[in-house]
Amino acid sequence: MTAGGPGLFVSDVDGTLVTPDKRLTPAALEAVAELKAAAVPFTVISSRPPRGLRRIVDALAVELPFAAFNGGAIVGPDGGLVAAHRLPASVAQAALQLAAAKGVAPWAFADDQWFVTQADGPRVAHERMTVSFDPVVVTDFSEVLDRIDKVVAPSDDMALLGEVERTLRLQLSAEANIERSQTYYVDVTHPLANKGHAVKALALHAGVAVENTVVIGDMTNDIAMFRVAGFSIAMGQAPQPVKAAAKAVTGPNTADGFAAAVRTLVLPRLAPAKAR
Repeated sequence: MTAGGPGLFVSDVDGTLVTPDKRLTPAALEAVAELKAAAVPFTVISSRPPRGLRRIVDALAVELPFAAFNGGAIVGPDGGLVAAHRLPASVAQAALQLAAAKGVAPWAFADDQWFVTQADGPRVAHERMTVSFDPVVVTDFSEVLDRIDKVVAPSDDMALLGEVERTLRLQLSAEANIERSQTYYVDVTHPLANKGHAVKALALHAGVAVENTVVIGDMTNDIAMFRVAGFSIAMGQAPQPVKAAAKAVTGPNTADGFAAAVRTLVLPRLAPAKAR
């Protein structure tokens, strides 16, 4: 990180800011309040759709733009879309078809809605709890194919999902960003819809040099922002490759690792001297 100048703290949401059952703990809420009291700009970044982040953004009183769809959408604090990178229709169709051919019923996110072909499919109930809204059940995705923000291949069969991920990477890596947002989700987004690109955009909107940002996350899709930020923090339960890519490791999201990181790693770096 460079000396002087304002800083910015950007946090992943699922696996980082919230608990496994998607709660903001009192310690997390207090830590964000401490950031605000110390005049440290704060925002969030997530694979969730914008609507699925509303509860979090409101609870934390986020005043800056935030990023959804792994960075595919930059959204103003009022909910207005600032910028978006959507999948070309041909790439979205290929991703949907490749996942389905492997026996995984894919999802599509478009128009700030969530589309599925199986109402009781794998992880549908879990995603409903996460984003706090219901999916739209369709027979196919043809009506939204030209405006899809994200395709998701969900499965609890890790061997099968690994095969799906390898196939997607083999066929589409030149045309899409393919990452695990959770161990049970493979996300397919526009090549520029990655957290590294998004952190650069968020820093620009905040008037902060990207090298003066601190980021925190837990999954492989967070590594892209680790590479561009001035300082990176991995959660304690993160896979080893994620920890290895970060400059520091905090506790897990089951033990308020986010709050601990704020107090021991973020505030000492970003709080203006007069607020320390």
